[in-house]
Amino acid sequence: MARMYSRKRGASGSHKPFVTEAPQWVEYKKEELEKLVLKLRKQDYSQAMIGTILRDQYGVPSVKLITGKKIAEILNENKAAPKLPEDLLNLIKRTVRISEHAKTNKKDMHGIRGMVLAESKIRRLSRYYKAKKVLPSDWMYDREKAKLLIQ
Repeated sequence: MARMYSRKRGASGSHKPFVTEAPQWVEYKKEELEKLVLKLRKQDYSQAMIGTILRDQYGVPSVKLITGKKIAEILNENKAAPKLPEDLLNLIKRTVRISEHAKTNKKDMHGIRGMVLAESKIRRLSRYYKAKKVLPSDWMYDREKAKLLIQ
């Protein structure tokens, strides 16, 4: 299927191998790994960064294989999840960065187009999260308030 905003179809990427149980060489138990996830969250790491740190420094290939839960589920159970979902927050950071760039480079129409596309993604994602009851139903994206959200 073609991409939404380009005429390209995209390259097929690699996929993780289908595995249903944790490897034998992983030393961590379920409780230890949950404590480690919470410790890394207290150090203000995002969910994606927590997974990367666990993979690279602790040798944990997949948190879900060991604990049976995703990192987001562990954080939600322990009330340590961020207020906004990570993908939505990353898009908001991107639009703030592009709007700062657009203030100094007024003729950069490609950058402004990128900001419009990112804002439309934010609106689509927010509609999804409102339906899933992750965001409150009165949550709205505002370009001026976005700077306050990411600080």
